[in-house]
Amino acid sequence: MSEISVSVVYALPERATEIEVRLSGGATVADAIARSRIAEQHPEIDFARAAIGIFGREVRRDATLADGDRVEIYRPLIADAKDIRRKRAKRA
Repeated sequence: MSEISVSVVYALPERATEIEVRLSGGATVADAIARSRIAEQHPEIDFARAAIGIFGREVRRDATLADGDRVEIYRPLIADAKDIRRKRAKRA
């Protein structure tokens, strides 16, 4: 079976962690996250609830990966962008 190379990324406001992993063809997003061992570097991530994406598109953990994919672990939003725009519009 062929191998693929993907990166697993978790970004914080001040820095990002990016880990390259090699997996067997047919591997899933969950496989990449587990292989990256990113949870050891970021124990604050709640992987059961965190949204996951590939190149900015949200996907399920059982999504199959392709060579070169970028698995992104998203942080929860602390503010709703629509609410912020409404508040700015009221002030203006």
